[in-house]
Amino acid sequence: MSETREFDDHLRRVGFELRRGPLTTLQVNVGLRCDLACHHCHVEAGPKRTEALGEAGAARILELLAAHPTLELLDLTGGAPELNPHFRRLVSGARRLGRRVVDRCNLTVLLLQGQEDTAAFLAAEGAEIVASLPCYGPENVERQRGRGVFARSLEALRALNALGYGLPGSPLVLDLVYNPLGDALPPPQAELEARYRSELREGFGIEFHRLLTITNMPIRRFARALAREGRLESYLGLLVNHFNPATLPGLMCRSLVSVDHAGRLYDCDFNQALGLAMPGAPTLWRGAELGALEGRAIATGRHCFGCTAGHGSSCGGALAPG
Repeated sequence: MSETREFDDHLRRVGFELRRGPLTTLQVNVGLRCDLACHHCHVEAGPKRTEALGEAGAARILELLAAHPTLELLDLTGGAPELNPHFRRLVSGARRLGRRVVDRCNLTVLLLQGQEDTAAFLAAEGAEIVASLPCYGPENVERQRGRGVFARSLEALRALNALGYGLPGSPLVLDLVYNPLGDALPPPQAELEARYRSELREGFGIEFHRLLTITNMPIRRFARALAREGRLESYLGLLVNHFNPATLPGLMCRSLVSVDHAGRLYDCDFNQALGLAMPGAPTLWRGAELGALEGRAIATGRHCFGCTAGHGSSCGGALAPG
């Protein structure tokens, strides 16, 4: 069976046609520069990357938001999105348009020189924060993200809590993201959230709203690491063998458009990382009739098993109960 058709064959077996529904989210990768270089990073971000969304791209994003009222959410990712010079313009502009804004934050970026007021800026704008914290203890975090990252992450979380982020009843949303250390599926999201809440509250006095579990994608940096260890095919087999049709209706690609730093459009962030463009290769400036995307077929590949294995995985966490 062709690897490029394997996922589509699974869809046919369960009688599901993967097409776009109404578009609600514009997710923008504003650049690949990051203060960390995590082992699982599917976009291979790091301190030496220079790719970044420019001024014209940022202006066009805000134009598209204004022109498409059904776009409820601007989802900013990277790299560390805060390091893009147009990050604050995007946040403030989207909020003035009445849109929700999510900042996908690695936490440690908030402690960098020049970023001292970023958390306060986000709070003043009412932006939501989705923060990476792949474990509630230092060992696993530092194996995945580097020495000293756990302590710096806790420092950033305490600063966010002090601003009201993550506190019970607070409108300042702070969600945390868990991803496995290696080639395993995430455990049930609700059970792990309860463990995170207990460990972080009792051990460190930290509060948050939700935990989102995300499966490691077998692409780019993580895929190469697995291949070096001779575990890539077994991990792909794990994902395929745990394909769960109940995850299909909630897949993020059905309601999201992903934009890269050059303004090219993709069905999702993972397709973007692989260069798997939409038909016609639309950009922010050409072929970007966002309202006409509903009903279109979605570009797929073997990596799509990562979103549909077990309880499922998306930018919003698990897709199926369990």
